[in-house]
Amino acid sequence: MNIGGGVVFGAPRATSLRFCHRIPTLRSFSSPCASPSSFTEHVSFIRDVAAAEPPKHLSHLLRLLKTRGEAIISPEAKQGLIPLVVPLAKNSSDNVISLLRWPTAPPGMEMPVVEVHKHGVWLLAKTVDQFIHRILVEEDAKKSREGNNNIFHAAADAGASLYTRGDFAKSQISDLDAYLLRKVGLFPDVLERKVIHHLEKGDYVSALVTGEFYTKKEHFPGFARPFVFNAEVLLKVGRKLEAKDAARGALKSPWWTLGCRYQEVAQIAEWDDEQIEYIKERVTEESRQEDLNKGKDPTQIALDEAAFLLDLASLEGTWDDYLERIAACYKEAGLPDIARFVESRD
Repeated sequence: MNIGGGVVFGAPRATSLRFCHRIPTLRSFSSPCASPSSFTEHVSFIRDVAAAEPPKHLSHLLRLLKTRGEAIISPEAKQGLIPLVVPLAKNSSDNVISLLRWPTAPPGMEMPVVEVHKHGVWLLAKTVDQFIHRILVEEDAKKSREGNNNIFHAAADAGASLYTRGDFAKSQISDLDAYLLRKVGLFPDVLERKVIHHLEKGDYVSALVTGEFYTKKEHFPGFARPFVFNAEVLLKVGRKLEAKDAARGALKSPWWTLGCRYQEVAQIAEWDDEQIEYIKERVTEESRQEDLNKGKDPTQIALDEAAFLLDLASLEGTWDDYLERIAACYKEAGLPDIARFVESRD
């Protein structure tokens, strides 16, 4: 089950290792830049439909994505996607890079940049600026003059305020991932690669320490993925009981933030379908009435039901089948803007 209603908070792969999600690879391409005016649709959509403050450098990010060869798409192109995202671009893997619009954001988390998959989302960066910063560092590290120039030109003044070309070389930090973690920020895929490298070298202590660091609640609030990965690492080093507990802890967060299919985590947790059956019971009229009789706040009941419905939709990626009910829950919870955003699509 979910804590605080799930979305309202009080709370390269190594071939020899098996984990339940392929770490996204951020690729760079080269193509002409788009003009800032071509991205006003996204800014307007976030402000007027998603009822949120558009990130200051959103247009710069869209230009960067287009320059890398990714196809900019309408913010309303949400069919088949989890309804809490604002689509930005489709990448070379046919996944959609988006902004996540939490109904109520966890503390310190603005609209993060995510990659949308069938069963949910993978966190790419906690902010637009952090994502732009990472792209610039990775491009600079390649030392490819033509691509480098195009990317930095697309970033324009936003890039200049975030990163100075050549700083990576000047830092004398030879490892790109180490530079990203020290100078840019924490990223799930970078931390997971770090753990995997420790495992490959047989340094299980460092792997466990880094895996535990990954799960600190202040690093990626609201996301279950760190706990899933930590469970996988514990299982890999033979700590089966701890892995089971970590997996069960992960399933208390929104299932669409697991970074993989629910069933893969449930297997580590040694749960069959009991959690699914519990969630299904929680979205019935009988359960709602029972909560009301117990004196539970109607607003919280509606928010919890919306979260449970999102969990159920994530099982098979059948988001569109649940839209009407999810939107109705947000309306009942006094969040008509979120309800309208959930339902908005081409």
